Amino acid sequence: MARPNESSNKHENEKKKRQHKQEKQEKKEARKASKGASFEDMLAYVDENGNITSTPPDPSKRKEINLEDIQLGVPRQEAAAAAPADGLHRGVVKFFNESKGYGFIIDQHTQESVFVHIRQLQEPIKERDKVVFEIEQGQKGPSAVNVKKG
Repeated sequence: MARPNESSNKHENEKKKRQHKQEKQEKKEARKASKGASFEDMLAYVDENGNITSTPPDPSKRKEINLEDIQLGVPRQEAAAAAPADGLHRGVVKFFNESKGYGFIIDQHTQESVFVHIRQLQEPIKERDKVVFEIEQGQKGPSAVNVKKG
């Protein structure tokens, strides 16, 4: 009794193989038919507005770009722009913790946060006080020295 089942499974397997072979042949013929497309038909162009089109751009609308004008990354701030002529900076105390002895000042000119230690204070300060200070480069970045209310 096992033999009739085997023969029906065998027929099904043969049928699946033939169907798979036929699908494979159809895919192969479809690929050959699409190979007829020329290289020019496959090209895509970008117009002056940045849109993708199938027509080449108009050479009269072409713009020449100087490679030196292209800037990669964030531009560096110049030292002259960052420091006032007299070396004194103005700012507002953003945070100051008297028990720990440090805080931060927001420089009005650059809007950067500058560290301040209690030893660099000429007089006591608290949050939101307007101050005048100088900047020195510390171990971990810029720090305020000679800090006075102002």
